[in-house]
Amino acid sequence: MAKIIDKKTHIYPYLDKPVDIYTLENGHKIVIANKSGDLVNVSTWVKTGSIHEDDKISGISHFLEHLMFKGTPTHPAGDFDKILEAKGAIVNAATWKDYTFYYVTLPKGEGGEDFRLVVELHADMMLNPTLPEFEIGPVFDVNEDAPEKRERYVVIEEIRMREDQPWTKVYNALNKAMYKVHPYKRDVIGTADIISQVPRDTIMDYYRNWYTPENMTTIIVGDVEGDEIIDFVAEKFEFKDERPCTRPTWDAEKEQTKMQFVENKANINTGFLIFGYHGSKASELKDTILLDIIGIILGEGKSSRLQKHLIEEPKEPVFNMIGSDQYHFKDGNTFFVQANFQPEHKDKAIEDVKTEIAQMTSVTQDELKKAKKKLKIRFADTAETVSEIGETIGYYLTVCEDLGLFSEYLSTMESITVQDVEDAVKKYLDINKATISVLMPEGEQK
Repeated sequence: MAKIIDKKTHIYPYLDKPVDIYTLENGHKIVIANKSGDLVNVSTWVKTGSIHEDDKISGISHFLEHLMFKGTPTHPAGDFDKILEAKGAIVNAATWKDYTFYYVTLPKGEGGEDFRLVVELHADMMLNPTLPEFEIGPVFDVNEDAPEKRERYVVIEEIRMREDQPWTKVYNALNKAMYKVHPYKRDVIGTADIISQVPRDTIMDYYRNWYTPENMTTIIVGDVEGDEIIDFVAEKFEFKDERPCTRPTWDAEKEQTKMQFVENKANINTGFLIFGYHGSKASELKDTILLDIIGIILGEGKSSRLQKHLIEEPKEPVFNMIGSDQYHFKDGNTFFVQANFQPEHKDKAIEDVKTEIAQMTSVTQDELKKAKKKLKIRFADTAETVSEIGETIGYYLTVCEDLGLFSEYLSTMESITVQDVEDAVKKYLDINKATISVLMPEGEQK
């Protein structure tokens, strides 16, 4: 069993006890967060997602996520779900650009019996997946019917369903325009052409390269004490083989200095648009919070400017819906405004959004106060359940690589002034830094 070489504690707002972070000599981190109650959440976050893919293996992270549940040498496919669901567990996983994570939430059982069972099963799944050919399914020509409807077919059907979604089309076009060299440009789910052909050996090679101890963080949240269970968890997560990790590199994205515009067409009845802007890295806490505040003031909820000025007030509405948000990424966040509009008013819709964003260079103290209140509520929600605590810890350790930022969140947010917000708008939301993606009905004139 790998030895513990470091232990750090972090104060976690709303929890009675600090969070313990143990680092093993092989690089694997194990986090124990004590929260009273019957439920326990066990998750493992892996520092890989579409960020570590290229044009030959786009979508492999998500495909592997599906296949991780298909059995180990000691538990055939279906065992995990059957055993855990019988215990009342919720079992799931998610893949994103910077990470993939797997989790189980369930009652810990009398004397912690079911909790220990979950740790054993979860560790077995993470360390010993067999990725059986039968469960993957044979390669096939994506233009023909699949010979067997195994997991390869399931993922391709998921891809095809997304291909018909207007928001996916307009967002993917935005991504490709915003990122010239960075792998964020790719859709996490990948393409049907690649998934239909990628062989098992390539998937297993990807697993061995990225599912390594130094790339994994296992998080336990529940009524447990770190020093009492750390040896048990570390024992179950014993990596018996050497797993060196080869990390790719890519050129830095050049700063955008000129507005970009892309337009595509689809079999739809209304228009869709997204304005996208590059933000700070997720770990740059103050700037990340600033763009969250801007997103709330500009386009979140009924009291936002976009809702009032472009949905409620116009006598002849151009927009059916409109809002703004920010995606938090390790190498640089994305701030965006998205809207669905009447296609005959495309030019006006674009100009209206430009105007509203430009006017964000002036905000009021009342708007800032309301936005901070929303963020405080959102922040408090992250400590409501064992699942939310586990996901928050996983995000800060995987994307930001610093759980201490979570403890600094409230004080950093409270320090933000109106001037800070207005300066951030000028810094990040200059129209010359915008990428505009529009999706129009077929037959509409550009």
